[in-house]
Amino acid sequence: MHLTVIVRLLYNMTAHGCVLHRTLTRSKPVPNQVSSLIICRDVLRIVDIRRYTRDQTSPVYFPQTVLSADDLYDVTLTDEDCLLQLTLDPSLNRLVERRVLQPGSAFCNASFSPTLSAQLPECPGASRDSYRLVSLQVRDEARGDDDDTRVRSSAWDSLPWFGSSEPTGPLVPLRANRVVFLPLWNSVDYSGEVWREAPPTEGGFDDDDEEDRGRRPGVTVSELRNSFLSGRGGVARGAVQHQLIVRIISKSHLMYYGRSDRNCECPYKVFLQVNDCTGSVCVVLWNSVCVNWYRCVKPGDIISLRHYRVKRHYQAQRSVSTAGILPLSFCSSKDLLELADCSVCDVIGLLTFTGRSERIRSRGSRGAELREYRWLRLEDGSSSKPIMVKLFSTSQPEAHLKLHPLSVVVCTRLTRIRCDRGFYLTNSAFTQVYCTGLGHHSQMSYRRSPQVRLFLQWLGSQEDAQVLSRALIGGFFIYPPPPVSLETYMKERR
Repeated sequence: MHLTVIVRLLYNMTAHGCVLHRTLTRSKPVPNQVSSLIICRDVLRIVDIRRYTRDQTSPVYFPQTVLSADDLYDVTLTDEDCLLQLTLDPSLNRLVERRVLQPGSAFCNASFSPTLSAQLPECPGASRDSYRLVSLQVRDEARGDDDDTRVRSSAWDSLPWFGSSEPTGPLVPLRANRVVFLPLWNSVDYSGEVWREAPPTEGGFDDDDEEDRGRRPGVTVSELRNSFLSGRGGVARGAVQHQLIVRIISKSHLMYYGRSDRNCECPYKVFLQVNDCTGSVCVVLWNSVCVNWYRCVKPGDIISLRHYRVKRHYQAQRSVSTAGILPLSFCSSKDLLELADCSVCDVIGLLTFTGRSERIRSRGSRGAELREYRWLRLEDGSSSKPIMVKLFSTSQPEAHLKLHPLSVVVCTRLTRIRCDRGFYLTNSAFTQVYCTGLGHHSQMSYRRSPQVRLFLQWLGSQEDAQVLSRALIGGFFIYPPPPVSLETYMKERR
């Protein structure tokens, strides 16, 4: 009895001192009445910022705002006593895009507006107490280093949620019927807790049917293609029930197709180039299948497919080897000098320069999108020319964080691009990156490649001090490097 009283007293003291509780509770909106703005003069801090694209229902939640951009931002903030998830008014988006607002930022004189949520309260991750942040005043504070931000963030993780806003599952967007968030600076990487690292448990199959089939595939790629072209077996009319066992040859990056005029909870697709001993084919994963399986599969894995449809449009664009090993074609820096433009190749090298992440806007079917890239310089000892790679996101955020100088890096399916005074390599849709520090190299079959063995021999002959003297990271960089003077430039032009 005595312990229970103490717990209740502590709870009441916390609620009384909680800025969000004190500010928002006394300003609860009255049903059927237009609610006024709620002003909070105290200092609050940003815990996290999450981006997503609006859908057809989103304008309902911003009646006084003209939605000129597709992006919306949900923000988790704290008063150091509790957490609250809300949405930035689109008029404040520029503060995020210019990095004025970022995790750890402090602000005051905030105006909140109560609003509805696009997610039903019974949905996991939904919030019943929903607000929109209309205006704020960012405080001028010295930006702490990353270690300070991490320490503070770990302390915030243990804070309770305000009122009934505690989610029952992973957080979901508040102002659109989406189940996934996007990274802040690109639409290629995955972001959030919903992306599974382990395969989902199997279900929905008949156990007797599985025992009868055993490990023998019900159909091969060649049989499936012949049945489709001839129209036999209903292959072209509906979902195919026959089991197809194939090996993944290459995997594309995530392709996001969410649009503001379409409602789709999980608008993703992924291309897999697969084969068996009879032929090759292109497999397309759609929507929630990408969320459940993208992180679980990699080139070289053998997978079993059931309940799929066969369509002519997504047949493989190029021939793929039916051999049991991954068809990698490594090129050395010397080989690249003679390689034709737009050719696809794989490279391995010692990373001696990692540029800072940079962003550009590219216009496509979804309008102006942010794309994130960095420059890499690789050396392999076959020539005096380094391998320059303009590496965009590949849906491998963990691997990109490990791209530090002196790492051994393998980049697959790169494309050769000619530019003024040289050439460089850049991504294709199927580019993958493998680097030291994540255990990639020991798992992949390319370690048996003759080109890889030659590189490892050269690497073993290098002195650490000599390599360290060439290692660089960060800073402004453009390729090809500009001439050092106007005179040099004019000589090169002649």
